[in-house]
Amino acid sequence: MMSCGCERGKCRPLRGSGVGSQGLPPHPRSGPLALRVKRCSSAETISDGGSVSQLGGEGVTASPLQSPVRTKAWIVLLFLFQSVLLQAADNKNILLLGDSIGAGYGLPQEQSFAAIIQRKLAAEKLNYRVVNASVSGDTTASGLRRINWLLKRKADILLIELGGNDGLRGIQPDATKSNLTGIIDRARKKYPDIKIILAGMQMPGNMGKDYTTKYRAVFPAVAKEKQISLIPFLLDGVGADPKMNQPDLIHPNARGHIKVAENVWSVLFKMVQK
Repeated sequence: MMSCGCERGKCRPLRGSGVGSQGLPPHPRSGPLALRVKRCSSAETISDGGSVSQLGGEGVTASPLQSPVRTKAWIVLLFLFQSVLLQAADNKNILLLGDSIGAGYGLPQEQSFAAIIQRKLAAEKLNYRVVNASVSGDTTASGLRRINWLLKRKADILLIELGGNDGLRGIQPDATKSNLTGIIDRARKKYPDIKIILAGMQMPGNMGKDYTTKYRAVFPAVAKEKQISLIPFLLDGVGADPKMNQPDLIHPNARGHIKVAENVWSVLFKMVQK
């Protein structure tokens, strides 16, 4: 944080909690971004850990005649800050727990299906924010390890987009099912009223008929057992289509993400309208 310009020991920092990027709680290794307010004879400074805005000027001594102006500015600043906090409190969060597809691998962020969903929510004037916690390469086991930390920030809807990497790595379907069930159980333990959507996945035939059949059955089985909403196949209309995918034929291109967003929206929209 920048120096306020006053003598050492005269500043009184006031701290409040902050959040990490994309609305996630601060990672334990980095610590919280504390909101610091310094009051001193030269300036009133608010720092969010990176940006600094000052009232009164750095290193400038304020005369008694400036006090009313500084006081009014401080009141206005507090009012604006309170308004931001109230607006954030009104927002409901959709936590996207996904892999490279959720992360929009190979594309600008604004072309990912998560960003498209956010724009659809805004167009419908629905007060929801998509918190994208997707990590390329994640499996259901990875999601199970991360979910408790991610749930430190309130989640109203959990969209689980995991399992594709399980299939590509040949992980046993029973293990995938157990991990998905664990994610759901932990989310409900933290927030009993949370709504959950599970995105179904399928594997190509070259994985073997027995494996692909058992794998495909995992998602509807979990949805039925846990009584959650199901997107039957996230990549419906996208999978294996060269026109909808990047050259690897695994990750959707911009056109593919539009279709994926439609598949998600067909289930999500019913939920956010309630």
